[in-house]
Amino acid sequence: MTRPPVDARPTAVVLGASHWHAPLYGSGLARRFHVAAVQSAEPDHARPLAEAVGVPITSTVEDALSHDDIDVVFVLNPHHEMAAISQLLIDRRIPFVIEKPAGANLDEVRGIEAAARRAGVPATVPLVQRGAPIETWLSQAGDIVYERMAFVAGPPSRYQRNGNPWMLEPTLSGGGSLMNLGPHFVDMAIRHLGLPDEIIRKQSTALHGAAVDDHATMILTTKTGREAIVEVGYAYPDSGLKRYCSFTAAGSNGFASVDTTGGASFTDNAGNTTTALLEVDSDPLYEVFVDEVADTLAAGFTGMPTLAELVTTMEIIWSGAVSEEVSHG
Repeated sequence: MTRPPVDARPTAVVLGASHWHAPLYGSGLARRFHVAAVQSAEPDHARPLAEAVGVPITSTVEDALSHDDIDVVFVLNPHHEMAAISQLLIDRRIPFVIEKPAGANLDEVRGIEAAARRAGVPATVPLVQRGAPIETWLSQAGDIVYERMAFVAGPPSRYQRNGNPWMLEPTLSGGGSLMNLGPHFVDMAIRHLGLPDEIIRKQSTALHGAAVDDHATMILTTKTGREAIVEVGYAYPDSGLKRYCSFTAAGSNGFASVDTTGGASFTDNAGNTTTALLEVDSDPLYEVFVDEVADTLAAGFTGMPTLAELVTTMEIIWSGAVSEEVSHG
């Protein structure tokens, strides 16, 4: 009698599977992990992920974590629940992946990072723009001196439709477009230009009048005069195009740019220009990220984004402003 093959894949549990990113993890999780449980208090919105990995939906975190030999947990829960859930995983010494911002405020994120570090529990964050086509193209500019990054997604009403209305409550989410979209690009600016010495932050609710900002701009300047401009927002209409984005970098080797449709250009210092068409949709990057999690799990997520790096990014976004102007429309 032939025995069924042993599933050698690591065992994963997904918490908070009604998160709008959850379906983007599905195919990667199905390929690289044995998923023991998918948890959500909103089963209708968790169904796409549950079906992709072939397990029923569990309503409570405790039930989801009742399985034996869990190798990693993906934490996608509402931000105000993340601190308690992360501490539960740290207490059980379970490595975890946690969506940014990893808490509803800076104290929570700092606490999670410190607790995981003290306990030696590996954790990583899906800052998926790292090493993505946009960043790779911009890197042609060499030692970057000036950088501009704009990423404007759909209106805040989409969170009502996709089962995440808590995203529009600042005390539950931690903020709006700057908190949500900004970490990818503030992280990029830090790594390209260094830590800023001066920070100017402007946020507005004027377009949609929600409790969270629907447009934000940051200017990050280093002591040496390097500068990054980060613009994010919930200001793009509902559309198949999903978002507006634009990126430029000027550096020691020349000037690189990428636009919304993926049109990319690089002009070197001799005036020679090359062009390309890139994939700028960030959705496919989550499957790449799941592969990286699987590849580095045994080594404690070596080389992956760290909670300490997320803390630095969220310090700049949440409390690092030298001057701040908030317009309520």
